[in-house]
Amino acid sequence: MVFDEHWKTHYRERLDTAKSTLEAAIKDGNRIFIASACGEPQHLVRALVELLPRYRDLELVQNLSVGELPEDWSELKDHCRLKTFFVGPRVRKAVNEGFADYIPTYFSAIPGLIREDNLWAVDICLIQVSPPDEHGFCSLGIAVEITKSAADAAKIVIAQVNPRMPRVLGDSFLHVSQIDHFVEYEEPLIEVVFRERSAITERIAKYVSLLVEDGSTLQVGVGRIVNSVLTYLEDKKDLGVHTEILTDAHLHLVKKGVITGLRKEVHPGRIVTSACTGSADLYSFVHNNPEVEIYPIEYVNDRRLISRHDQMVAINSALEIDLSGQVCSDSIGHTIHSGIGGFVDFTHGAATARHGKSIIVLPSTSTDGRRSRIVSHLASGAGVVSSRSMVRYVVTEFGIAYLHGKTIRERALALINIAHPKFRERLLGEAKRLRYVYDDQILPPIYEPLYPGQWETHRLFPGDRNIFFRPIKPTDERGVQEFFYSLPDQDIYYRFLSAMKVFPHRNTQGMCNIDYEHEMAIVGVTGEIGSETIIGLGRYILDQKTNIAEVDFAVAAEWQRIGIGTFLLHYLCEIAGSKGITGFTAYVLAANRKMLSVFHKVGYFIHTTLEDGVYEISFRFDEPASTCPVDCPP
Repeated sequence: MVFDEHWKTHYRERLDTAKSTLEAAIKDGNRIFIASACGEPQHLVRALVELLPRYRDLELVQNLSVGELPEDWSELKDHCRLKTFFVGPRVRKAVNEGFADYIPTYFSAIPGLIREDNLWAVDICLIQVSPPDEHGFCSLGIAVEITKSAADAAKIVIAQVNPRMPRVLGDSFLHVSQIDHFVEYEEPLIEVVFRERSAITERIAKYVSLLVEDGSTLQVGVGRIVNSVLTYLEDKKDLGVHTEILTDAHLHLVKKGVITGLRKEVHPGRIVTSACTGSADLYSFVHNNPEVEIYPIEYVNDRRLISRHDQMVAINSALEIDLSGQVCSDSIGHTIHSGIGGFVDFTHGAATARHGKSIIVLPSTSTDGRRSRIVSHLASGAGVVSSRSMVRYVVTEFGIAYLHGKTIRERALALINIAHPKFRERLLGEAKRLRYVYDDQILPPIYEPLYPGQWETHRLFPGDRNIFFRPIKPTDERGVQEFFYSLPDQDIYYRFLSAMKVFPHRNTQGMCNIDYEHEMAIVGVTGEIGSETIIGLGRYILDQKTNIAEVDFAVAAEWQRIGIGTFLLHYLCEIAGSKGITGFTAYVLAANRKMLSVFHKVGYFIHTTLEDGVYEISFRFDEPASTCPVDCPP
């Protein structure tokens, strides 16, 4: 390879029209690689499509088609066949009609396939580049991914030179001496922008935002929902980006000052990607911008590199997930819908990163609402893109399920409880038939809101102890058991007015499966979502005849005397008052001075009666008091 002052001569001598260049290069039986997605050389592809009927047994290879290739391949089937690593909307019909082929391969493995497998030798590579700079280097711009590897391996490289192609820094450059033919043609780059927003997307995004911490490095896969999730992270700080595709959703967060990359361990302060798919604004942003570096896919999607990022968060979408955690993201039954892409690369990399998180998002139902995307078993023909051992978080519009380290029973319950309510009973029945769950397992009654997320809150207590309070969930059953078993015998006696020693499933599941309307339970937890420890629990049960609710609460011994019990009681009062409940009643042992003191501070007139060493305490929310009346227990 010669990099010298003669590059301009090399360029001029190999400059021609698209038609002439292709006619001279193409032979029957050739394998032709086409740069993918928004980097597709549209002018070259249009000329190629016109010439296809002249040839036999051509093989076209493209990673993702969104440009000029036809959707209907029925008339071209005797002349060429398309192979794709990712099935986009333009080729979905052809693949599922048998006129084109899908290759299920990790993105990170494709360059090695092209370079090292003789069966994949590329005869001609069609690319789009920026005009050469003063040193004779052209940039592949917004589409480096597998294109650079294909250009390096191809026998003949033909480049459309488009002044609108940005010059993007990183490893995006080819010298003119590495290119065999040039076709100058200016045209707008392909733009793909996701602007659709929906209530379902907003609810999914809200839950995802709970999992993304300040300083996290993000990867987001392909699709409307996962890209929309990014726009809801405006309250985060110093996010980084290491992702296979950069979109306008990332640009939105850059403009908001959310994405800085300052805490990244690898390429700090830099946005690292392999391709850009978006609007002209995005393409202008990446042009000659030292903040953005673009690299081949085998580097960006290297799992070892991904795992070097602390707080690496991979957000990818799925089409279906079964109750054991197996994920299908590329097909609906036998119908191929998309591809594996970087799903596994980033899911694995994030899962093995320090404080990393892999998040799978999906709506709870199909677009028409007729089919649950959470199923007892994957549809016939569906491919397992991610095994059950790889899944960490699953998010639908109904909540978060944490699966890592969980049993099949725990996974099934977690997923059923974020499925659409109209499918939950059926899913529970199927789970029982498969012996995934207890035969007597119940689900909470369905009321709106299904899960009252508005009652989630953080509170800071003495000693800088930050505790997250939220409504109890059906998946808290084991946590509740562990909480009660951790209480000293005396506290258990005070709490239950008896010396209970065991807290079996049949008892605790009733406490966790509530309707949030006539019964409410708030837990105080520490630790990350999915691996939380319950340190406090408060609950009430409404007597609909009197409109008075019975209330009780308990706090782990090592967390007592800092105000948690007082907070729980006040918070339950606030919740009950918002629902029109008249007041509370409680039964407290006379010896339980700590709990009596908490009721003393509640701020309402306390009415008490003492019988057999037990105080019956009652108060109404319409009877506030600044001091305790005379009948308050001493």
